[in-house]
Amino acid sequence: MILRQMRDVYVNRLEHLYPETESISIFKILCEDLLHLSKSDIMIRGEEPLSHLNEEILLKSLETLLDGKPVQQITGLAHFYGHVFKVNRHTLIPRQETEELVQWILDDHKGKTVQNVFDIGTGSGCIGISLGDAFAKANTSSNSLQITLLDVSKEALQVAGANAKAIAPVVAINCIEKDILQEDSLGDYDIIVSNPPYVRELEKSQLHINVIDHEPGTALFVTDENPLVFYIKILELATSQARPLVYFEINQYLPEQMKNLAAQLGYKSEIRNDLNGNARMMKCWK
Repeated sequence: MILRQMRDVYVNRLEHLYPETESISIFKILCEDLLHLSKSDIMIRGEEPLSHLNEEILLKSLETLLDGKPVQQITGLAHFYGHVFKVNRHTLIPRQETEELVQWILDDHKGKTVQNVFDIGTGSGCIGISLGDAFAKANTSSNSLQITLLDVSKEALQVAGANAKAIAPVVAINCIEKDILQEDSLGDYDIIVSNPPYVRELEKSQLHINVIDHEPGTALFVTDENPLVFYIKILELATSQARPLVYFEINQYLPEQMKNLAAQLGYKSEIRNDLNGNARMMKCWK
């Protein structure tokens, strides 16, 4: 089978799960990450026959996709903010809207000295590690730059630690296994950032099967009765900071509730939409 024909097989077999453009994107990711073909290779070599091994790899991957497994868990890799992060079933898959949150933080601190960043609910470490690498390369921080990655999952922190060593080896990155909801205080940080669980149970039906069945529920879901539990806790803890500054990824359906929460706790706030027009990012400060 030639490469182009295999792409068409993917589109046809996955049509009940993904739109055509997404199926093609998934196919290209597999070609890049498993067959080590560049984007230009995929275009130029479309009429070339696949080796028996590569054909077998792609067909086996297709069957796994049909079971609902995300492509990033098949490859074990996720592309985020110019880096390649290791991921597995214990970590959320980094998403484009989270890249926008990272960019907002970097834009806000261009030319400023940043010494301490705290990433709460870090998962793969994509936010904190990307920030640490960018701050170090921009020379906006001193050699004392410290990145702290916190997660309740030991398995997720093992992934984050491996990513830290591979992506930002010159940055001091500390992994802490704790449940933020059980903490009574924080250290002092220039920036606190979190992409906490925020999907309500009532919103589960809106999620793709590959998310519900294959990504960690503890990193995704909150109860319908108390959907802001993590935001409340983090903002309450952050009040002890000398100059509290907190960035969040938020539930697109709850921006007004988030604004009200910030105001009740004495914070000023700003909410921004992502590229899809959804209220997805928030900054809180005093």
